[in-house]
Amino acid sequence: MHAELKKYSDKLPKSLLQEIEEKCPASKIKKVAARVYEEYCKTKIDAGEAVGLVSAESIGEPGTQMTLNTFHFAGVAEMNVTMGLPRIIEILDGRKSIATPMMEIFLKSPFNKGKDIHNIALRIKESILGEFVKEYVINIVDLKIELKLNLEKMGAIGVKHALLIKAIDKSLGKEVTSKEDGEGGLVVKLRGRDEKGLNDLYKIKEKLRSVYVCGIKGISQVLPVKRRDEFIVITAGSNMKKILDLDFVDETRTTSNDIYEIRKVLGIEATRQAIIDEVFKVIEAQALNVDIRHIMLVADTMCSSGEIKGITRYGVVSEKSSVLARASFETPIKHIINASLVGEIDFLNSVVENVMLNQPVPVGTGLPGLLTKVAK
Repeated sequence: MHAELKKYSDKLPKSLLQEIEEKCPASKIKKVAARVYEEYCKTKIDAGEAVGLVSAESIGEPGTQMTLNTFHFAGVAEMNVTMGLPRIIEILDGRKSIATPMMEIFLKSPFNKGKDIHNIALRIKESILGEFVKEYVINIVDLKIELKLNLEKMGAIGVKHALLIKAIDKSLGKEVTSKEDGEGGLVVKLRGRDEKGLNDLYKIKEKLRSVYVCGIKGISQVLPVKRRDEFIVITAGSNMKKILDLDFVDETRTTSNDIYEIRKVLGIEATRQAIIDEVFKVIEAQALNVDIRHIMLVADTMCSSGEIKGITRYGVVSEKSSVLARASFETPIKHIINASLVGEIDFLNSVVENVMLNQPVPVGTGLPGLLTKVAK
């Protein structure tokens, strides 16, 4: 590090010091560092600043202008993405099951230049038996089902008859036996045919439709798209753990919009970043202007315990030390009764409880307590 920058090593963040060293000529480093330090001190928050309230109103006010829309990918009927206010609520409530889970899968070279992009997309997509069957012929006399297969589609994905038979045996092996019919199709017969009738045959036919064959479970649709100068695959459905195991996937950039899945696979710090990115993505799409620091504060609050806590009465609010602050959010009588039963004391250290009691709020000029001698 440059000698002039060492003076600021305990005063400025490392990222700023690195940027100064990279972008400034050596002759100007002293002057630039001094100016950056001056600006950095100006941008620091004063002690007693009500950062939580400022963030709440900075996100809440533009939030009222958001539309309640769902974004739709052209050309694929099933691929919708929840956007706008419903998506913000979904993230900040910390919901475990989201309306439209999706992934953005980045690829390694040469596949990100478009090589075999459609084959790769088909390899990722979860394929079920129903997709490869053109026609089901039910033989009532012999209690068997003949499957007329779409050989063209099987060839595109590289699925052989043996794989289909293996998939049927794995899923329904106790109920049926399956084999090739010699004409490019399959025959599925019921086991123990004496006790079984037509009703069972129709039930088996419906089960056959949804037998898992290949691909990544949970990925119901795939869409290769070109973004700037590379191809990526957008998916409906998410299975991060399995996707990151694929050899052609760039695991350093591939993301999911399911924050609980990110918590499970990548940990809480990645989850915090995902919350920031997802909220900012929605705000940006709505052409609203919210400083990212407000979103960062919310993400920190949600993830500070090491687990995801939603901004709800069961999450962040339930952990507040103040009885009145908890009661001000939802279900006030329950909180007050529970606090009375255990003799809980409220020390009135925060904003909400002092507002409720019409007392000076401990922020800004209300933070320091002054003792003065009164002249007689």
